[in-house]
Amino acid sequence: MRFEKLETPLRVRLLQLFGFIAASIVTGIIIVLIAFRYIDSPKEKLLRQENEDLKENYAVLVERAKQLELQMDELENRDNSVYRSIFEADPIPDSARVKEIEKKKEVKLVQSMGETELVKSMTTQLNELSMRVAYQTKSYVEIEDMVRNKEKLLAAIPAIQPVSNRDLNRIASGFGYRVDPVYKDTRMHKGLDFTAPIGTPIYATADGVVRESGFNTGGYGINVVIYHGYGYETLYAHMVRTKAKVGQRVKRGEVIGYVGNSGKSTGPHCHYEVHRNGIPVDPVYYFYNDLTPAQFDRLVKLAKSSNQSMD
Repeated sequence: MRFEKLETPLRVRLLQLFGFIAASIVTGIIIVLIAFRYIDSPKEKLLRQENEDLKENYAVLVERAKQLELQMDELENRDNSVYRSIFEADPIPDSARVKEIEKKKEVKLVQSMGETELVKSMTTQLNELSMRVAYQTKSYVEIEDMVRNKEKLLAAIPAIQPVSNRDLNRIASGFGYRVDPVYKDTRMHKGLDFTAPIGTPIYATADGVVRESGFNTGGYGINVVIYHGYGYETLYAHMVRTKAKVGQRVKRGEVIGYVGNSGKSTGPHCHYEVHRNGIPVDPVYYFYNDLTPAQFDRLVKLAKSSNQSMD
């Protein structure tokens, strides 16, 4: 028996070393992949937590944006239905609000926030709200001007009877369809008829400018038309003569003419009309300055009774 020393060639050793290193690297990669697949790194944990926080914050912002939209809807509704109604101004149509918003330039958020879907969605909502707020602010400026002109507005609204009628016994015919005294058919009677002796003073029911004063060939006879502004106009017909001149500024309660029987009339009376934006309205609702609630109720009943008109 004998022993022989076995020497491994260098090439074989190098191959073994490279094989060991390769196996170690592969094993390490597998371990790292498994670890990163199922176990978060500290950085990933931080990012994941930040992502959850962002989602929660976004949900809060979305809810807040919805609340703001509801508040804007309420403000816009109050603007149209309450504030502008008080001053008898035309409401702002939704189409006008949308057009105004489209004209505005969108608000740009900070560039560092990126262009993610969350940011885009929130940007859109904030842009719309900011434009609605801006337009609503403009509307409130207009309402503020209306408040400042409230005194002029009140002075321009017809508020008294055109002839002295303390006993409420002068109304002969009311507003609405009545029997025509000449043609004996049912026709629209666009005003109120106040009976009174010839020469009874007729008063302007609101401040305004005289647009017409003289004879009217349409059946009103000698009449006066006053433009009060804010869409209001009043007509006083069948006078014996006028006192007010065209272009003259008159005040509420100022004498503008005298009761007569001119034109298409069957007896001495004052035919009185109130026009709102060119449309005849029932004058009985414009006597609140010189009537008590009880008197007003009585006057409404008298005006509503079906009878024959005097013109």
